[in-house]
Amino acid sequence: MAKRGSNIYKRKDGRFEGRVHVGYKADGSKKYKSVYGSTLSEVKDKMSQLYSLRTEKAALTIKLTVHEAAEEWLSSARLRVKESSYANYENILNKHILPILGGEYISALSASRINEFIHFKMTSGRLNGKGGLSAKTVRDILTVYHSIERYVYREYGIRESNFTMPKTERKCTDVLSREERQQLESFLINNMCLTNLAVLLCMFTGLRIGELCGLKWSNIDFIKGTLSVERTVQRINKNGSSQVVIGTPKSRSSVRTVPIPEFLMTLLEKYKGYDNLYIITNSAKPMEPRTMQNRFKSILKSCGVRNVNFHLLRHTYATVCIEKGFDPKALSEILGHADAAITLNRYVHSSMDAKKEYVSRLSLSA
Repeated sequence: MAKRGSNIYKRKDGRFEGRVHVGYKADGSKKYKSVYGSTLSEVKDKMSQLYSLRTEKAALTIKLTVHEAAEEWLSSARLRVKESSYANYENILNKHILPILGGEYISALSASRINEFIHFKMTSGRLNGKGGLSAKTVRDILTVYHSIERYVYREYGIRESNFTMPKTERKCTDVLSREERQQLESFLINNMCLTNLAVLLCMFTGLRIGELCGLKWSNIDFIKGTLSVERTVQRINKNGSSQVVIGTPKSRSSVRTVPIPEFLMTLLEKYKGYDNLYIITNSAKPMEPRTMQNRFKSILKSCGVRNVNFHLLRHTYATVCIEKGFDPKALSEILGHADAAITLNRYVHSSMDAKKEYVSRLSLSA
């Protein structure tokens, strides 16, 4: 198979010709070399040899800036990632990477230079000096930069710099206590409306906020007692402005069918609208996640529960399910995870009551 950045075609004389990008001309345009053979495999072998030579000389001959490499990588990413991911990549590049590294030649960037960049981001953060960024944010920035390095290695043979990723401390994610769940559930049941019904739905299905906002009445199967996750609603920064987009769920495993408890199905039947309407708004226009988050905070204030992020409902759901004896594999499928390990490591947190109950089973050996 021909290397990326090269091509093979059959000539009129019956021979095969392969073209390999081997460097750059004085005017900056790409330089190619052709090889010939009577068979396809012969041409591929010759091209492979040329590609190896190109790889060895790439760092000395290619003058490719980080900005140019980033543009190429971003163009290729547009073909394979969701619109929200593309907007996130673009934002990271324009806000963090290009203002500092954009004008430098990527082949000249050493690990020490990237480590300087990391140190700057974690201490000064932004160019205006308003404090350092968290280790997680810097890792997200470097993940994008590392993808660019991998791209130029594949396309031009420029070796990666092998910089050191900053370490992040694993935080113990919070969940709602049993008392807080009872307070919240009681308030929602006694003040029922579509918004409160939506919060209750998340408490007992573990949906992400964007998935909840994307639910239509057609996604509820009132016979089987399930809901299908088919879309998500997000607000993204695109071309310098913020906008709401409706797209596919986070990943392939996020497209799923989730069982709904019977008491919730009874409540949903009372509010059922036309199939093509979104559940929370009961209209053709969905509610955006930011609005749902603000409404959730108002609900928490009204029922006397501490101010937490909406996503905490998902963490709480997973933890309660494990405490109730759910099979981790089944739970991971309900949550839309590709691997049960993700569910157990990221979302499940044993309560102190559960730990005490486990310990109470211990006794002196007879």
